Amino acid sequence: MLKIGKIFLATCISVGSVGLGDQVNGASNESSTTTSTTVASSSTQVGDSTSSSSSTTSTVVPVPTAAQTAAQYPNRALRFPPYTRLNPPQLPNKSGTGRRIIYKNNLQWVWVVDAQNNVVRVMPVSGRRGVPTPGEYKVNSQSLRSYSLDFAGVWFNNMTRFALGPEGGNIGFHAIPTKNGKPLQTEDE
Repeated sequence: MLKIGKIFLATCISVGSVGLGDQVNGASNESSTTTSTTVASSSTQVGDSTSSSSSTTSTVVPVPTAAQTAAQYPNRALRFPPYTRLNPPQLPNKSGTGRRIIYKNNLQWVWVVDAQNNVVRVMPVSGRRGVPTPGEYKVNSQSLRSYSLDFAGVWFNNMTRFALGPEGGNIGFHAIPTKNGKPLQTEDE
């Protein structure tokens, strides 16, 4: 007896957005699109033996930055401006008073504020989204040069540690990390 099963093909697309409430003007640049294609098993039965096979593929499409979207669609209004060093985001509301540093994790920007509540410096940063959790932190330690315990050959200059991560590692501000003497990213990244 010969029995051949049907082949089933399914494609699923999901779009997610994180932290809309915390974004400037209600915008988010943290969405991503994932496409998965699954070919369900097809089976063939010949006599007493059965063979089957299945395969799955996944594709993650990176989300364009605000600047990339503005360049691609110059006539469309963006939900938030493409921030640059010359056009930084505003200091977040209710960020405290006096001398402090404000780190807006979901925007990946830092503001340095003096004792008179004047913003003296604003800069983009790169870090792990969602870490550390929102809160008030104090500087734990500082060093001119430190190395990574997790990644061999990675060094951090001007490290200022202020929190611990979920696995107990230090979180802090530092210059662009280097590996074997080469920067791991550019200032524009």
